[in-house]
Parts: sequence; C-alpha cells; structure tokens
Amino acid sequence: MTMSNSPDVLAIGRLGVDIYPLQDGVGLEKVETFGKYLGGTAGNVTVAAARYGHHSALVSRVGDDPFGRYLLGELTRLGVDNRYVATDPTLNTPVTFCEIFPPDDFPLYFYREPKAPDMNVDAAQIDLDAVRDARIFWFTTTGLSEEPSREAHHTALAARERRTHTILDLDYRPMFWEDPSLATEQIGQVLDKVTVAVGNREECQVAVGETEPQRAADALLERGVEIAIVKQGPKGVLAKTRDEVVQVPVHAVEVINGLGAGDAFGGALCHGLLEGWGLERTLRFANVAGAVVASRRECSTAMPTAEEVENLLQGA
Repeated sequence: MTMSNSPDVLAIGRLGVDIYPLQDGVGLEKVETFGKYLGGTAGNVTVAAARYGHHSALVSRVGDDPFGRYLLGELTRLGVDNRYVATDPTLNTPVTFCEIFPPDDFPLYFYREPKAPDMNVDAAQIDLDAVRDARIFWFTTTGLSEEPSREAHHTALAARERRTHTILDLDYRPMFWEDPSLATEQIGQVLDKVTVAVGNREECQVAVGETEPQRAADALLERGVEIAIVKQGPKGVLAKTRDEVVQVPVHAVEVINGLGAGDAFGGALCHGLLEGWGLERTLRFANVAGAVVASRRECSTAMPTAEEVENLLQGA
C-alpha cells in the first residue's frame, strides 16, 4: 500500500477508551457517573496535532467491538486519519479508568488483558512509504514492551532511516514491563535512530540512568539524539541540543486532571517543529498547551487550538 497523501505527523502506539469520573476527590467505588473519551498516548498526540491544522495519522489497532467502532469514528471526528488503524479479530478494545484527586494524584487503572490490540500491530501492518514520508514519526517506549509490536517498531525505524523528525516519547509505564531493566535495554536499541527524545525525570532514569535534568539531557545527546527534552513538573522544562540550552518555567493553572498534559505537550511540540520555530518558542507553546489540558477533565477532546495557546502566551 502506497500513501498518496503523506501525513505531517504519523504516530504508532496506544489507542483506547478513557472512562473518566465526573466526580472529583472520591475513589472509583464511590463514583456515580463517567465520561467516555478517546485515549492513549499515540492517539492523543495525533488529535493534538490535528487541532493545529496538521495532517496527522495513527498506526494502531482496536477490537471488533462497539468501543473499537467508537474509536475509529472519534478519530475521524477529531481530524485524525485512521486508515492505518486495523481491527483485531480476537482482542477487545482496551479501556482505562482513572481517579481524580487534584492537584497531583490521578491513579490509572488499565484494562488491557490478555493483551491490547495496539500491542498486536505487526510489521505487515506498517506502511513503509508513510513512515518514510511523514514529516514527523512519533513512537513511545510502551510499543517496545511486547511482540509483535516491538518488531513492527524496529521495521518502521529501519525504513525511517533517522529522518528528521523521529521522536521517542519515553513514556515509561511500569505496568507494561516485568522489570525496568528490560525497558532500558529496549530503549538503548533505538536511541541512535531517534532525533528527538522527550520524557520526565523518572523516564530519563529508565532510559539513560540519570534523573538530574542536565545530566539526563547530556546522556541522551551522547546516545545520538539531536534534541533532548526533560520535563520537570513544577520546575518547568529543559531542552538541550549540542549548541543550545533552553529552560522554560511552568505555566501555572488550576489543575483538574494532569493525565493529558504530557500528550498535549507532545502534540504542541510536533506543531512547533513543523512550523520551524526555535526551541524556546516551541517549548513555551508546548508548556502552555500541556497546562491547558491539565485544567480540563478529559484528554483528547481537551486539546487546545493554536489561537487558545497564543492568547495565553500573550497574556503571560
């Protein structure tokens, strides 16, 4: 299959249904009503990029069930090209519940057993022309945790040939790995194929054994990454290249649900790179985009427009 209309952003990875409570400050056992939303890091990043007017596409899988049909329709409704999202004949579409205890406690409960369809993406499902031609190729550590998804990722990266921009979201989730050392090993096998790596301090520790932001960024650069981005929570964001160091402060908001902030940051990062902005402008924009989503309940449908972010930046 050859793609006639190459995406600006092509992401591969998690896609599922977020079932989020409409009551705050109580455990799931006491929640009475829920909202249903498209979720999953890769899905959220493509939605965010689409909000900025970019042609974004997703490589993933859903189950042959009502939730799968919902996600396929929701991707289209939110402006994401779903042609590379396959329907798995045997696995159920995953759902994720959370609890909301603002400002900083949002436990997640993944229902992905015996296996999520997005981990069943195989090499045969990868459109190599789309991977090569996309202006940005985005993937996450989670996709390396299990076969056949792992082989599919390596197939895509081999076809990509380290084109700019190839972005690794370190996105380490301990529930998807038997041991952190296994994630470290898998990340080590792909860092030299990545031009941009982004993660928080804990994820950097898994990736390169460093939590101090400057050292973590340096370690990523030493492994071949061209732009290393370390998110520091309330201390803002650090980014380094071989020639530049940028530190931007956090954009303060009243937090409702912090779970989608990282994905919003990722979609905004893609936007800045596609627009050819400098590193500082890109980080400031991405920081504000993440803050906007943290101030809202859901993730995918909370992604801001460029106008919303720019208005906040001008007022900051």
